[in-house]
Amino acid sequence: MLAEIDFGEILWTTVVIFFMIAYLMILFRVIFDIFRNHEMSGGMKAVWLIALLFLPVLTLFIYVIVHGKDMASRDVAQQQAAESEFKQYVQKAAADSGPSAEIAKAKELLDSGSISQEEFETLKRKALS
Repeated sequence: MLAEIDFGEILWTTVVIFFMIAYLMILFRVIFDIFRNHEMSGGMKAVWLIALLFLPVLTLFIYVIVHGKDMASRDVAQQQAAESEFKQYVQKAAADSGPSAEIAKAKELLDSGSISQEEFETLKRKALS
């Protein structure tokens, strides 16, 4: 069975699989972009999706030509928003940790009467060590 397959068939199969995967990647990227586009109305989104269903290759090319720059700008905006959220999270997490934050929490517990002065001193030493 293996002797019946020649190099040309393997090469052709590899090329077909490559282009099939590339096509699927572009297709899903366009579908995600259609739903992510807030400037497009719901009816227009439905038209694009129906067109993708019946004339997929032609519709992909048309969508990428018409909305290519918008797709890139939405990608950049989404990436910048994610980076900004991550930086805010890191700053908040850094502010909520560390010795000063632990001492402040222990002081709040001491002021509320949940812990004694000795327990506060123990927590303070532990935070500073």
